[in-house]
Amino acid sequence: MSYGVSAALQQAVFQRLAADTTLDGLVSGAIYDSAPPGIVSGTYVSLGPEDVTEKSDKTGHGALHEIIVSVVTDAAGFQQAKEVAAAVSDALVDATLILARGTLVYLNFQRARARRVQDADVRRIDLVFHARVQDN
Repeated sequence: MSYGVSAALQQAVFQRLAADTTLDGLVSGAIYDSAPPGIVSGTYVSLGPEDVTEKSDKTGHGALHEIIVSVVTDAAGFQQAKEVAAAVSDALVDATLILARGTLVYLNFQRARARRVQDADVRRIDLVFHARVQDN
């Protein structure tokens, strides 16, 4: 296994989301590499946790990254959050990302979870993507 591609993958995913004009139009540039501190009003996207498992094969070292991208909003209802989540998915599914280290084999949507955040009037959608990488 190699975890060596992780930073390059995160950077490429962030750059892809930040460069997407549809997504930018929906969140006005509020795309973060980590959740912003404190209470943030409006709608934003942030890269979240990641789980990685070993996926080396006879061609070389590799890993499967389970990446979570979150959409958070204080807008009423889930409509706006779902529109932003769709734009995130459209930007990432089957994207051809150039990594500073390693190679992206595929990037696929796996599942999503939409919910209200505790007692706050905030909605959150966590989108889970699988990214298979090779460290060559």
